[in-house]
Amino acid sequence: MTAPHLVPIPGPAADFAALLSARLPRIETARTILRPPVLADAPAWIAIMVPDAAGHLGGPHTAAGAFTEFAATVGLWLLRGHGLWTVTDREDRVLGFVLIGFEPGDQAPELGWLFLPEARGRGYAAEAAAAARAHALDTAGLPELVSYIDPANTRSQRLAQRLGARRAGRIADAQTGAWVEIWRHAPAPQSETRP
Repeated sequence: MTAPHLVPIPGPAADFAALLSARLPRIETARTILRPPVLADAPAWIAIMVPDAAGHLGGPHTAAGAFTEFAATVGLWLLRGHGLWTVTDREDRVLGFVLIGFEPGDQAPELGWLFLPEARGRGYAAEAAAAARAHALDTAGLPELVSYIDPANTRSQRLAQRLGARRAGRIADAQTGAWVEIWRHAPAPQSETRP
């Protein structure tokens, strides 16, 4: 049985949510679509966050805590004009998420990525993160982006390098106190293909 807070309630409130969602940017790349998140995407977010035994995402998390994090990250659109995108393939199957976030302890807006296990290692994260980075720097006009990466998360470090980021120090995570590496993203080159 689906938890009640994960079930949409039809009516004026749901219609209003759909209107707000329609105003958020949608980005298409060669293989992915970055679209505004909807309530039905929350289970995929929770599936990524809850088994975070390695702690790369600040876990371990409970399902309730992961949902709260999902809602807060989606809410950044209203507060900052940037936030979370759900990344899907061309058939609207959820692959994961990319975000331009900014939470307590961050030194600059963060480019982040979280992908389901079955979507990892296939280039989707690089493709979607590059599109989110271009949007943040070019369209949203943010002056800089960083990625905060757990030192043990070599897969994310390789992705940051692939995106052209450079390691620029470390900082204590505001929530866990654990050290994370700061990876600084240069503005997207003008010759880079726009999604």
